[in-house]
Amino acid sequence: MMNTHAIMNIVIFITTANKKEAGKISSVLVGKRLAACVNILNTCDSIFRWKGKVDKQKEYLLMVKSKKSLLPELIRLVKSMHSYKVPEIIAVPIIGGNKDYLDWLDEPRTF
Repeated sequence: MMNTHAIMNIVIFITTANKKEAGKISSVLVGKRLAACVNILNTCDSIFRWKGKVDKQKEYLLMVKSKKSLLPELIRLVKSMHSYKVPEIIAVPIIGGNKDYLDWLDEPRTF
């Protein structure tokens, strides 16, 4: 039997340039019911290749809990608000976890 949580629920990772941007995006996502919950993790060191050069940046990481069906709209909204030309927006399925929490994600009033 397929785990329905894995079909519907996702975690989206989004990095931002600063805490203000992280807070604004998080508040809008929850306010517009595109996310049930967003955790803002304090600065992380990101090392990446951009325009042919290795770069390093302090960023904030958002861990967004949402539904797979909401992902296209969430991506459009984040891209319209984000300061980066190519923002990191990566979604992964939730394959398991605390049943009570996963049930909460599935409640219609959560979104």
